[in-house]
Amino acid sequence: MQRFEQLLLENKAWAKEMVAEDPEFFERLANIQKPEFLWIGCSDSRVPPDKITQTQPGEIFIHRNVANLVIHTDLNLLSVLQYAVEVLKVKHIIVCGHYGCGGVKAALSRSSFGIINKWLRHIKDVYRLHTSEIDGLATEEERVNRLVELNIKEQVLNLAKTSIVQRAWKFENQPHLHGWVYDLHDGIIRTLVDIAPGSHLDNPIYEYDNLEHPFN
Repeated sequence: MQRFEQLLLENKAWAKEMVAEDPEFFERLANIQKPEFLWIGCSDSRVPPDKITQTQPGEIFIHRNVANLVIHTDLNLLSVLQYAVEVLKVKHIIVCGHYGCGGVKAALSRSSFGIINKWLRHIKDVYRLHTSEIDGLATEEERVNRLVELNIKEQVLNLAKTSIVQRAWKFENQPHLHGWVYDLHDGIIRTLVDIAPGSHLDNPIYEYDNLEHPFN
């Protein structure tokens, strides 16, 4: 039996187990979706959101990409964000990265990796803002992990700069924004930054003053 076939068998066993524990489990999931959280995380297979937070299907709306970036021209991310905020009415948005991130490590190098160079460029821009601090660290591991933290904080700020989030702050007084980092070595999530609804940004040029309700 090939590994992908084993996945299908494990799926059937899981579904059977869930129904045995709760006969209405899948019926409830099929009819309604009301997650409280939007999770923007790294695609790394070692950081599964449901496992590390012990949440169940239906509790977290999830978007993942390399190095958990929030890019203002990424229509995939923006579509997920708008749906989560305006339709699902999530109360919290979490950007969760992890120490030892391969994308961040690659961005710190001068190597060319093909098309992903365009993606990693956004992490290089974060490094450019903090070059002296990062270069002053003694080891590559320290430099990578510090950039991981700074990148997470920058992506949370990028969320706050979107009209989607600012509109929700104005009319719904939500969501709260959170920046978390996951440590692969001990499995613990640590908080780096929290931004409450309506917070002022580092520069008022990013704050919109003519926002209308999305359903007007």
